[in-house]
Amino acid sequence: MSYSPDGQYPRYADPEPEPEPGRRPRRGRRWLAVGAAVLALAGIASGAMYHFEIPPFTDKGKSVSFGAPARGGAGQAGGAQNAGSKALMPTGPAADFKNAMTLPDGTHVAVTTLDGKKSGFKGKVWVWAPKEYDDPKYARSGFPVLIALPGGAGYPNNYWMGTDLGLQTSIAKWSAEGRSKPFLLAMPVLNPSGDEKGIYWDGSDIPGQPRMGTWLTEDVPDLMKANFRTVRSRDGWAFMGSSTGGFASLKAVLKHPDRFKAAICSGPDVVPDSPLWKGHDQEKAANDPGVLARGLIDRKGPDVYLAFQVGDSENNKKTLPDVEKWIATYGKGPVHTSMRVIPNGKHNAKTYVPSMGEGPIQFISKVMEGPVE
Repeated sequence: MSYSPDGQYPRYADPEPEPEPGRRPRRGRRWLAVGAAVLALAGIASGAMYHFEIPPFTDKGKSVSFGAPARGGAGQAGGAQNAGSKALMPTGPAADFKNAMTLPDGTHVAVTTLDGKKSGFKGKVWVWAPKEYDDPKYARSGFPVLIALPGGAGYPNNYWMGTDLGLQTSIAKWSAEGRSKPFLLAMPVLNPSGDEKGIYWDGSDIPGQPRMGTWLTEDVPDLMKANFRTVRSRDGWAFMGSSTGGFASLKAVLKHPDRFKAAICSGPDVVPDSPLWKGHDQEKAANDPGVLARGLIDRKGPDVYLAFQVGDSENNKKTLPDVEKWIATYGKGPVHTSMRVIPNGKHNAKTYVPSMGEGPIQFISKVMEGPVE
């Protein structure tokens, strides 16, 4: 109902005319339009709910298993081992992986809580496997592992697990282009707690503290061996990291060259500098990359491969000259190094990931093995 212009009496709308023969009534068309609008809104809503991870429109939290059973072998975890193979079948027990996110190519970043048997530390580890891992032609192949360490607190999350930085999609792209191995990614927490008054653990076993060095170099690799087809030898094991994670990566390879062959170190510290080392000078020296490199040079091996990258606009102006000096001093004999200075590069992961494809990932991929049978 409406009213006349002077508002004195009601004005009724003219009745709808009868539809012409063979034509759909307007009311029917209106209902169709309303239905289409409802469906469109439902589609938008479900997309938004998926984006914001609102059940049931997301697969976040669902159980994830990696890899089909090997040809002629047992299941994924605890498969039969072939002593003459370069590949190591999953040793088990299988971890309880939950989906953290699904990438556009259908691969998953999954997370589990690892109770480290050797370190005594319990924390989260995120993992990712490239599409090749599920390809039937690689069902008996071991894949190389890249342990990715964050900068900053590195707790309660490891920022490499997020898709915003593009680490997983970049590795998939570089692998397809022949620039990188199709790495499995392990992304553990770096420290046992958050950034409290500048306290961090240097990825090391500092006396009286949680044994983060053992966590990173033994418990996390053991998790990967238990659940994935990996490479038996050190030729399939590497680290990468930025800032404090870059230091931990550098130190891990130099301290355990029998287990790990290479590292990508982005904007790293090159000396241990945690305040928790106070009163433990001997242990601190045993975790100093320079001291470790000198020992490796004196022993004449084994060979390690260290790809450094530093931005020319890092917030700490000492980072670039310190890394250059370290390379000049220790980059000899079995300590093989490469250096990439990133034009206009800042001290952040968004700078480091694209730059990895401009030399560092190729440098380590050339000396690593996988997939291998």
